[in-house]
Amino acid sequence: MPLTAGSNLTITTISLTMAELGPLNPLPVVAAELDQPYTVGEGVPEDLQASARYGVVPNVYPYLMQDGYSREAAPKDVPAVVLENSKLKVTVIPSLGGRIWELFDKATGKQLLHTHDAPQLANIALRKAWFAGGLEWNIGTRGHSPTSCDPLHTAIVHTSDGKHILRMWEFERLREVVFQVDIWLPADSPVVFAAVRIRNPNDHDVPMYWWSNAAIPETDRTRVIAPADEAYGSDYTTDITRVRPTSHEGYDGTWPVNSPHAADFFFDIDPAERRWVVAADDDGDGLAMLSTGLLRGKKLFVWGQGQGGKRWQEWLSPGAGPYAEIQAGLAQTQFEHLVMPAGAEWAWVEAYGNGHLDPDTSHGTNWDAAVAHAGERLEQLLPHEELEAMLSAAVSDADVPPSKMLLHGSGWGVVERARRQKTGKRWVDESGTPFVDESVTEEQEPWLGLLHGKAFDGAPSFVAGADWAELLAGEDGPDAKLQLATMRHGRQDLEGAKDGYRRVLASDAGPGTMALAYRGLGLALLAGGQDTAGLAELRKGVEADSTNPSLLTEAITLSIRHGDPVMALELNDVAPKEGAAVGRLRFLRALALARTGNPGGAAAILREGVEIPDLREGEDALAALWQEVCPNEAVPAAYQFGMH
Repeated sequence: MPLTAGSNLTITTISLTMAELGPLNPLPVVAAELDQPYTVGEGVPEDLQASARYGVVPNVYPYLMQDGYSREAAPKDVPAVVLENSKLKVTVIPSLGGRIWELFDKATGKQLLHTHDAPQLANIALRKAWFAGGLEWNIGTRGHSPTSCDPLHTAIVHTSDGKHILRMWEFERLREVVFQVDIWLPADSPVVFAAVRIRNPNDHDVPMYWWSNAAIPETDRTRVIAPADEAYGSDYTTDITRVRPTSHEGYDGTWPVNSPHAADFFFDIDPAERRWVVAADDDGDGLAMLSTGLLRGKKLFVWGQGQGGKRWQEWLSPGAGPYAEIQAGLAQTQFEHLVMPAGAEWAWVEAYGNGHLDPDTSHGTNWDAAVAHAGERLEQLLPHEELEAMLSAAVSDADVPPSKMLLHGSGWGVVERARRQKTGKRWVDESGTPFVDESVTEEQEPWLGLLHGKAFDGAPSFVAGADWAELLAGEDGPDAKLQLATMRHGRQDLEGAKDGYRRVLASDAGPGTMALAYRGLGLALLAGGQDTAGLAELRKGVEADSTNPSLLTEAITLSIRHGDPVMALELNDVAPKEGAAVGRLRFLRALALARTGNPGGAAAILREGVEIPDLREGEDALAALWQEVCPNEAVPAAYQFGMH
């Protein structure tokens, strides 16, 4: 029996058919691998260009990658919280990034979000694992959040004025800030509210990024409207430029079904205007995204109608139909970071409901009339002044202690609190967002031990920052030396990293530590253009720990990329024949065969069928290899992932 907490909030489970997330990739993320897909073109103001240059990170160190999943799905019960009143039923899944998974409008019987019961994990997020659907919260840097597939700390909060709030929070390790999302649904309200708070406890500014992304059903008659005539647009291959969405490249891009390829439209909304975006189907129904003023940006994303876009949607949501996304963010575009001052606290309120537009006007040829009509309807749905007035109460509620804990997130908040206490640095008030000792796991225990004066003998995780470097420098063991070298590598101090790795290799380290040191040295050498030496170190790493499929897969990939496909084939001969990595390893074998003059062998593997669970968004390598080794045959639909 579900436990009922208040009149409109129920703690329950939902059944989803999906693959297990699998183990974390044990390899530290040290390479400069976060590509910036955007370059800024004509018509983009200098202040926007400056914020695009600010805050860019080379990688998501100290996070580890989540790529241990396959595509072997099975039914599983997932913890859920349902908020329900007479108008809406809202389902949230705290264990998977805290998404609002369903937003059901009772009057129309329609799901306002793209949702389904068989989400497929895929390589879309900053840490790879991601799934399509619902409404997600993204923080840190451009891309789907490091917490996309993680459980968040979750609790029910009862306020003195009778609110029943679902609260979710976490310590975000890339920017070292605490964020929380408070969700509540008042009785008879046509919208559900989400109050977001980010706190920067650091004594320095941090680059900040936040986007709330909602997947919406895409029909032949879906139109997306925002109060702007122009936008900053990109199709992921050309510069960001100023465009007019209603007449873009010969089509009206406000109808997702019109876009021939994947595209972004960041609406250029006048600061004096209320900022909103709404989708409307053939009946005028669809999700409206409203927010208080701080959440400035509003965006439309479409996969496009090409074969690759359709393939991606089927890959992510088998049988669930096409979808687009409408999004809201702190900056005007997603290639920007904002300066969050030391000690700052930012908060805003978002609201989501059915826009209930008149289809004749919203779907008419007069854009100005459609915008004016949508603005009027949304003002009726939730007056702007009423939403803005809710912010002060939301800020006060943010520190109300939880009434009932439901789920633990990571233990990194506990570690961060301990680190700051040891060094006399400030921390956040945890009254509303407690980080409890029960959340600590083997990932965090060695670091808490180090803070408390225990000898450091290794950890399955990594940390960043001067405090940690100072503590590790006082340790003599090879594991501490490896951590220091990795820390330098993560921030792209290649010379310091190489020196550190060589110190590890000169010590009496265990095979796992030696393997990571060889691997780190190899990556640093490759980054410096020393291909032969770098690949030799990667080979030594595989030999030191032949049980690590991540190490093997990376070494094979890089040996092909850096011109030694023979090494790739030699390493592939000892590759595992089962597990999540097998699909990519089969593809890499085919690629290496093609590069060593055996296109027939490569074609045979492709014809047998290759499925790569961690295929990267936009990665068109399967189609490219098919065209190379089977030049007179059409690329199978299953291999068409190109977004253009």
